[in-house]
Amino acid sequence: MTAPSTRWSLHPDRALPADPTTRELARAIYAGTRDLPIVSMHGHVDAAMLNADQPFGNPAEVFVIPDHYLVRMIVSQGVPHDALGVPRHDGEPVETDPRAIWRTFCEHWHLYRGTPTRYWLEHVFVEVFGLGEPPSAESADRLYDEISAHLATDAYRPLALTDRFDLQILATTDAATATLADHAALAERGWGERIVPTFRPDSLLHLDRPGWADDVALLAERSDVAVDSYDGFLRALEQRRRVFVEAGARATDHGHLGADTTPLSEAEASRIYGAALRGEVGAGEAEAFSGHMLFEMARMSTQDGLTMQLHPGVLRNHSADVFTARGADVGYDVPVAAEFTRSLRPLLEVFGHAPGLRLIVFTVDETVFARELAPLAGVYPAMKLGAPWWFLDTPDGMRRFREQVTDTAGFYNTTGFVDDTRAFFSIPARHDLARRIDAGFLGRLVAEHRLSLDEASETAVDLAYTLPTQAYPPLR
Repeated sequence: MTAPSTRWSLHPDRALPADPTTRELARAIYAGTRDLPIVSMHGHVDAAMLNADQPFGNPAEVFVIPDHYLVRMIVSQGVPHDALGVPRHDGEPVETDPRAIWRTFCEHWHLYRGTPTRYWLEHVFVEVFGLGEPPSAESADRLYDEISAHLATDAYRPLALTDRFDLQILATTDAATATLADHAALAERGWGERIVPTFRPDSLLHLDRPGWADDVALLAERSDVAVDSYDGFLRALEQRRRVFVEAGARATDHGHLGADTTPLSEAEASRIYGAALRGEVGAGEAEAFSGHMLFEMARMSTQDGLTMQLHPGVLRNHSADVFTARGADVGYDVPVAAEFTRSLRPLLEVFGHAPGLRLIVFTVDETVFARELAPLAGVYPAMKLGAPWWFLDTPDGMRRFREQVTDTAGFYNTTGFVDDTRAFFSIPARHDLARRIDAGFLGRLVAEHRLSLDEASETAVDLAYTLPTQAYPPLR
């Protein structure tokens, strides 16, 4: 098999504006942010993987099987999950040859034209692995061998790459009942200030979720607080939050379907919680309780200082058959319309001016950017807008975000970029894309004589580094 005759390279102006005047300005602005450290405060990299610090697996295990962005695109063209090695819960066989899985991906590389997945992977393949040609049916085996050779070296282990990527801080996302043993081990080796946990209580706040009773029993065990009453449930959650703060956590994370924050009376919350313990809770009661608990999470944040992240509006596991066969996170989570103005009002009326609350709100429904989120963040000191997230973390999605929210919320009621990724290798690529898009937007403001170049350059640094650092301050 012959090697390619020309080297694969990426254009230095990729994702910058096409207009020559604006592009020149964007180049200058981007130059000031390109090499800044990365603040990655909202992600899902596995703490156990970081603590083990073992070599990564083969290219299929690293780039294909766990990446629901990548998998869903190929599945949409009729290729079954089985061919991509996505595990099944029912015991039926799937493709286990990693080279065959990798070839299937490479043969479908053209599907990613125009997508952020294409941008991220190109960055990883060229900038991180130095590959000389893009994926294709012809190049698949060459690329597999080249990536595998890199992955076998110490330089490509997780903690070495954390340094190489200049990850100043990396937050994982951890269940409220997690032991945090991996974080403790990392802290003992000097990583405690750079790799921190995030408190994710979702499994405990949705009373009708399958497995809730087991999770609340585990909460009692891990907190050493009896949870046979609603009051005990609250004390157990507060205790676990303190454990997370002691372990270096800076934030909580909440992935509810809706953004309702209507509080219940203590008597009603106790009644519903008791019904859940008996296995008698109704869907409407469970929904009301989960909204009430978002209000309670805000109250707790005013006391312990954890930044509260809320990202509603995704219907999980849209295909029941796929969920039954394979479980969650295989590409079948789909956005729904979101409402924030009325839903957040109960929380913001009580805590919107509280100096102890930082509420960061994300959405995958961009129709609410200008109508609801920007006006809310533009007046309530406690609320900030999270970066375009999930289906919107695309070049055009990020541009539309800036265009729709800046008029009302400005730049400084946003939090800069968060990457929200499980794909460890793509973290620098995602931050690089955000910095390029912001440079382009700011360059246009300079070209239109709405900002000076100095102001735009300062703002770009704030978006890339200062604002995310301020949004998630250390608590210990």
